[in-house]
Amino acid sequence: MIKHNLEKEGYSVLSAGTAEAGLKSARASKPGLIILDIMLPGIDGLEFLRLLRRESRTPVILLSAKRSETDRILGLKLGADDYVVKPFSHGELMARVEARLRPPEAPANGSAACIGGMSIDAERHEVTVKGKPVRLAPKEFALLRLLVEADGKVLSRDRLLELIWGHDKSMEIDTRTVDQHVARLRRKLGPEGSRIATVPNFGYQVRR
Repeated sequence: MIKHNLEKEGYSVLSAGTAEAGLKSARASKPGLIILDIMLPGIDGLEFLRLLRRESRTPVILLSAKRSETDRILGLKLGADDYVVKPFSHGELMARVEARLRPPEAPANGSAACIGGMSIDAERHEVTVKGKPVRLAPKEFALLRLLVEADGKVLSRDRLLELIWGHDKSMEIDTRTVDQHVARLRRKLGPEGSRIATVPNFGYQVRR
């Protein structure tokens, strides 16, 4: 049914009934997106994802009847880009497919990335919201830049802590430091700050 609905929307679709067949097809066809059911015969969808991420960053939308937060977090940790819980509507799945296949917005200049009304210029170390400059502290700018460059991927609090604050044992910092900086960053960005989404008990991502 999913294949039929996607084809009705104009997509070219390949399907596979097992993880092994899916991996073979993915390697041969280099798809723009993979819709992956967790419940598969033999190797399950999560193991498929582990194997896929060793060789490819193809966007993956997980489908699952499992509703628990733990299952969603595990799927995201393994490299899934989105997670859809069954039962779901055709419209919901199509919206998520379109979002993952949508090309990134063209930058305003060679070094700037634009998301909604927000522009981040890495070279000039400048951020604007609807054309108005926003003053960010160095760590706040580094945090925003990492989340934007992750292009929708979820970054854990531990990873953000490592990348921004490093391994300086002289500093008494923990993951709450990341939460505090995110809170300040959201306030400074105003309405655009809502694009920084929390993945409960794991980390953060920027949503377009």
